[in-house]
Amino acid sequence: MFARAAQRRLLSARLPSLARPFSSTPSRRTDFDHVVIGGGVVGLAIARSLALHSSSDDPSTLLLERNKQLGTETSSRNSEVIHAGLYYGPSSLKTRLCIAGREALYQFCATKGIPHARVGKWVVAQDASQLATLDRIHALCKDTLGVPTRWVGAAELQREEPSLRARAGVLESSATGIVDSHALMQALHGDFEGAGGQTAVASLVTRIEPLRASPSAVPGSGGWRLLVRDVQSGEESTITTSTLVNSAGLGAAGVHNMIVAPGRRARLFYAKGNYFSYAASAPKVRRLVYPVAAPGAGGLGTHLTLDLAGRMRFGPDVEWTDAPYDYAVSPARLASAVPEIRKYLPDIDVSALAPDYAGVRPKLRPAGHKEFVDFYIRKEDGYEGWVNLLGIESPGLTSSLAIGDLVRDMLCGSQRVEGSPSLVHATEYGEEEPLDSLAK
Repeated sequence: MFARAAQRRLLSARLPSLARPFSSTPSRRTDFDHVVIGGGVVGLAIARSLALHSSSDDPSTLLLERNKQLGTETSSRNSEVIHAGLYYGPSSLKTRLCIAGREALYQFCATKGIPHARVGKWVVAQDASQLATLDRIHALCKDTLGVPTRWVGAAELQREEPSLRARAGVLESSATGIVDSHALMQALHGDFEGAGGQTAVASLVTRIEPLRASPSAVPGSGGWRLLVRDVQSGEESTITTSTLVNSAGLGAAGVHNMIVAPGRRARLFYAKGNYFSYAASAPKVRRLVYPVAAPGAGGLGTHLTLDLAGRMRFGPDVEWTDAPYDYAVSPARLASAVPEIRKYLPDIDVSALAPDYAGVRPKLRPAGHKEFVDFYIRKEDGYEGWVNLLGIESPGLTSSLAIGDLVRDMLCGSQRVEGSPSLVHATEYGEEEPLDSLAK
């Protein structure tokens, strides 16, 4: 699959972008400067930023993806919403990256011709408690974040969206939009390979070894050695890299656990979200509609989103699962989704709802956890040249370009990320994440 110097050849003809021996230069002690594990939207954005930063003519960044195609997991199984940054508090990493990423994403989409639309979002409150939550969000956005929000009056609600129910109030987010996630990932990949980056799909990392520059040096100071298996042929190859980025999404805990000591191994928790299509022409809504999320719900509620053709869909709900790669829609979940939808769209034609698709979100905390949990993006203590990303769920797509630039600065500059949450150790909740979890 891979090669170092002229002695080793690639084993897989299925990877034309890598189907040649790598050159060896005196200045490079490893095959690559950077290896990014995980070819979802965040991994693509990181790889793109690293490749664009490189000043070397020799390919310096490799993107590894275990699936046969890029972006087939969480990145393509979501609501495709460009979030404004309403929900994540005044100083969290999610807020910072969502706001910066949103503006960068709109500009990137406009420059690259990626289909997108700034359709706006209405968050609807049904009682005094929910209205108080919206009031706090509005104050935070206005006084601290600079995120545009405004109250929608009863007359405007009736005029613009007469089919909607909002008994207590409506808060509008005009900066919220939607994007074609597939076109976005294609554009990111085009930039990455245009900057000399290389991609290897169907490539499963099975072992990672941090190298030391000297016996007393920090692990990773001498680079990193990876064993990579071609998932179709079963053949294995070894590559080395100066730096390593774990952006493996659903499999990120498995990658993490290949590196750390048993006492530092982590686990993720998986929230499956089922989506339901709507085939009727009425009622018709022209913008995104979100309920007020309940603490500990694991998501933002079963909301109404639009695709770029204006078709409505509903979801995701939250179905906790131990099968992170099971994307079959659970038809039985429709019965519990209908009452949630009817709270804000009472005249919905239930017969026009049908199971559509499902996605799985990696969570850092289990079901029932009610406190806010931030992104985990760190240069891990005790290692050199390793940036670790865990629990990258919503607003990961919105934040992707900002995350890419942040990781680039962490590896190529001096920037550190403070405030990432602690990890749940595998032993706290039963079995630890197996090392072969990426192969499922």
